[in-house]
Amino acid sequence: MSGSMALAGIIVTPLLGMVLVSLSGRRPNLREGVTLATAVALFGQVLGLYAAVADGARPELQLLPMLPEVSLQLTAEPLGMLFGLIASGLWIISSIYSIGYMRGNDEGHQTRFFVCFAGAIFAAQGIAFAGNMLTLFLFYETMTLITYPLVTHHGTDHAKKSARIYLGVLMGTSIVLLLTGMLATWVLAGTLDFREGGILAGRVGATGTAVLMALYMFGIGKAALMPFHRWLPAAMVAPTPVSALLHAVAVVKAGVFSVVKVVVYVFGADNLMSLGSADWVPLIAGFTIVAASIVALRADNLKRRLAYSTVSQLSYVTLAATLLAPISIVGAAMHIAAHAVGKITLFFAAGSIYTAAHKTEVSQLDGIGRRMPWTMVAFAIGALSMIGLPPAVGFISKWYILSAAMDTGHWIAVAVLVVSTLLNAGYFLPVVWRAFFREPAPAEHHDGGHGHDDHHHEHGEAPWPMVLAQTVTASLTIILFIYHEPVLKLARAVAGGE
Repeated sequence: MSGSMALAGIIVTPLLGMVLVSLSGRRPNLREGVTLATAVALFGQVLGLYAAVADGARPELQLLPMLPEVSLQLTAEPLGMLFGLIASGLWIISSIYSIGYMRGNDEGHQTRFFVCFAGAIFAAQGIAFAGNMLTLFLFYETMTLITYPLVTHHGTDHAKKSARIYLGVLMGTSIVLLLTGMLATWVLAGTLDFREGGILAGRVGATGTAVLMALYMFGIGKAALMPFHRWLPAAMVAPTPVSALLHAVAVVKAGVFSVVKVVVYVFGADNLMSLGSADWVPLIAGFTIVAASIVALRADNLKRRLAYSTVSQLSYVTLAATLLAPISIVGAAMHIAAHAVGKITLFFAAGSIYTAAHKTEVSQLDGIGRRMPWTMVAFAIGALSMIGLPPAVGFISKWYILSAAMDTGHWIAVAVLVVSTLLNAGYFLPVVWRAFFREPAPAEHHDGGHGHDDHHHEHGEAPWPMVLAQTVTASLTIILFIYHEPVLKLARAVAGGE
């Protein structure tokens, strides 16, 4: 099978899944079977491209001409390969988890949920394999629109209001800032293609480049650089599998992935380095990392704490990409993978706690590790990865980013990494401590009117598909620490040269 055929398959498979899921909506077992089969088929197709791309092939597929010199085009390159593998691989695990969650909580609109889920993965694959900025932009907007029904899933006023913030911030930044930056790039460079070394070198001076950089960095709202981060905590009203998808896999990864793409393939790291036009970005990213960590430290709601942790962790990628050293680009690419498996584990655990114990606040979690040992051990592993401690893969990506900050003599970045690591420990370790080392609260159950469910869930874990999913992602967090060569190979190729 040729590379271009494989790319076509990668785009068509989740679309086909959307159609088949909506057709099988009246038969839940068939619907979920279709979801899983589609996810496995997609992952197989993406994996099929890995060897060729890792060895330097760059398969392409022209979809449709749009502007002079710009067409809708898919290209497989190492960074997209990495994102494509993460999104499709975690879709399989998310689907298993979602089946347990949606049934365990008797959620409504399950067919719509699985259709939009498939749509989000379709958009993620389009972003991953976009051959130029225009293709990336169109799939990026598709991602925002198709995840909107997921955010409003519960249909309450609160959900609708939050979804308006979600849509407003993401569409606003991308249309006002990102589109402007793209038009300027097209005028200056005559192309929007992603090319090694960038397309803007020698086309625009230091000030112009700095302005363009600002348009791109803030225009890619999904990367959640402050002050354009509010959509991310707002989206927390969605069911937990959606949070896992939005905040660990598809949406936020689309953001930081786009940031790395733009730095490496539009501006070119060497070009930015020589002009000094991106020197301000690590400062904004550093501020975001620390400020979001402080908000997370003070949040009692578990999902809110995780949401602000995501805002913070995403800016690690932006920080690393704009340190502009080859090793920092490797760290940025590695952290996309490390954060995906670690953070999805944390959200899975939060959803399991909600499903089995109806608890949403950190202050309610005393002793829950004895009742839900699988869930809390998974949570602890995810937390280690976020803090950056071995044997979790977060240690490796943070090590690369820290090495880069030291190599480039960027002492502010070094300080940010040290302070944020302490803050991460400050908001994750107490959760683990409460769960395992505190006595459970006496059995009067302050759990917001869910008392009648307590007998039903008195002991034990969430439904088995949820426990299975979080165990797999927690295991991946450790496996990638030990065996990260495949990820590293792609990350190194992104940074240019082996």
